[in-house]
Amino acid sequence: MVDATTRFFEDLDRRGFEPLLEKTSGTLRFDLHEDAQTTHWLIQVDRGRIRVSREDRDADTVVWTSPAMFEQMAAGREDGIAALLRGDMTVTGDARLVVQIERLFPGPPDSRGPRRLFAREAG
Repeated sequence: MVDATTRFFEDLDRRGFEPLLEKTSGTLRFDLHEDAQTTHWLIQVDRGRIRVSREDRDADTVVWTSPAMFEQMAAGREDGIAALLRGDMTVTGDARLVVQIERLFPGPPDSRGPRRLFAREAG
């Protein structure tokens, strides 16, 4: 079974183009760190065109969090900006990329806002 984290990044990569990011360009690397192990996910955005890989290379923005916290975010049970404000996630580099990418995460499972409606229509 694929976890919510892997599903989130694979779905993002399959999109190819995301209209919400058409004015955004940059690289964002998520480092999911637990004990001595770190998993890397690199998102490259070029005016809405998205490419996702598992590369550990320099990025405009680097986000550090635990795999458990990211799993909650990818499942829509946790808000990334709230996690950042609480200190459950740290960011170096261009924080604007985090705000832009955060819009692509699912909303809470019981919400009825645009994110949930879009997710139902797409799935």
